[in-house]
Amino acid sequence: MDPIQELAGLLTAGRLITDPDIVDGYRRDEAHTVVAGQPLAVLLATSTEEVSTAMRWAHAHGVPVVPRGAGTGLAGGATAIDGCLVLCLSRMTAIREVNAEDQYIVVEPGVITADLDRAARAVNLMYGPDPSSWETSTIGGNLATNAGGLRCVKHGVTRDWVLGLEVVLADGRVIHTGGHTVKSVTGYDLTSLFVGSEGTLGIIAGATLRLRPRPAQEPITIVGSFPSLRSAGEAVAGVVRSGITPGLMELMDRATLRSIDDWKHVGLDTDTAAMLLAQADDEQAAALIGNVFEEASADFVATSTDALEAAQLLEIRRLAYPAAERLGRCLVEDVGVPRSRIPDMIERIEQIAAEHEVTVLTVAHAGDGNLHPTFVFESSTGEVPHNVWAAADAVFRSALSMGGTLTGEHGVGALKRRWLELEIGAEAMSVHQAIKKALDPTGILNPAKAI
Repeated sequence: MDPIQELAGLLTAGRLITDPDIVDGYRRDEAHTVVAGQPLAVLLATSTEEVSTAMRWAHAHGVPVVPRGAGTGLAGGATAIDGCLVLCLSRMTAIREVNAEDQYIVVEPGVITADLDRAARAVNLMYGPDPSSWETSTIGGNLATNAGGLRCVKHGVTRDWVLGLEVVLADGRVIHTGGHTVKSVTGYDLTSLFVGSEGTLGIIAGATLRLRPRPAQEPITIVGSFPSLRSAGEAVAGVVRSGITPGLMELMDRATLRSIDDWKHVGLDTDTAAMLLAQADDEQAAALIGNVFEEASADFVATSTDALEAAQLLEIRRLAYPAAERLGRCLVEDVGVPRSRIPDMIERIEQIAAEHEVTVLTVAHAGDGNLHPTFVFESSTGEVPHNVWAAADAVFRSALSMGGTLTGEHGVGALKRRWLELEIGAEAMSVHQAIKKALDPTGILNPAKAI
């Protein structure tokens, strides 16, 4: 029997898609510069049992499996390869339990991140991580990449909110890690191992996530405009030195502000070199942040307690990537540096863009040192021009030279594998490969990604 027919016979009718026109819509994520392969089929899974069945079949036949959620990833982690089964988890959307007393929520991987937070809000709790795509990204993808977001400077990244996981292994076995307790030190920390593993060690089919009390009042928003990127970076470093922990602190450069305003006509000051958007929990902290902005030569500083105005400002920040996409093809990068080196890294990105004659739009989760330089270019073939790759290489190496990292939240995916050993070293690389071999001995889980 044909293997695909065999798999179809094991599943509910309609779950397995082989129509080429429909399959094409599942071949890529948002890393459009990665070349996508041609899958054998797409499985629209609705349960852990179906995921397990598919993995037993794939293990038996040696078929590679590429898991995906909503396809919002920016590193190519959900890009199909030739001859694979794309295992789509976006239909696993159940919120199985919300426990207000013990402050946790149990969800399936297809739950939209913002919907998860709204479920927490209904019982006066919150879920912290909020990637810019949180209205479209799924929690399974967030877990796979250990996603960050705007609020992570205060509340941490996805891994900090995970209590336990339900994971389907490469051979179809299902394991459960962690639990419902606030702390547990029994055995190896498998929960943390699977978070951020980008679908290369197992497929996350469920998660127990911690929730925390929602702040009693809406945060105070502080906006500052600056005459240079360097001065905006100095303001970020100044806030860090002051000991204040803002609820968020986001940076947008002039090119980003112009691209958003040209698209949405929201009346931004597009002559300013950079804008910083911060939030604080109380008036004293807000005043201190405003003072730091002024000391760093801000042209303009304003504060607001209006929740609607704050939401509008945050929406502007979330528009940065789609606005850049309107200008051409994009290679979106994701380096991180120690926060004290933010001014140096911002300045270095400007220098690299000029040296390689590349258009770069820079936004940053500045409060935690995570920068997103977006390289914009024209290409009829979709291939990244040599000067763009050279500029990206220079950015990666500069971040590492400052004690930083290749990726703060997007993951390695298919885009950054060639630089991975440069950061972690040969010995750590061999440990990564040993773990991969132990959990996926036939190498079928998301091949050519992450390690």
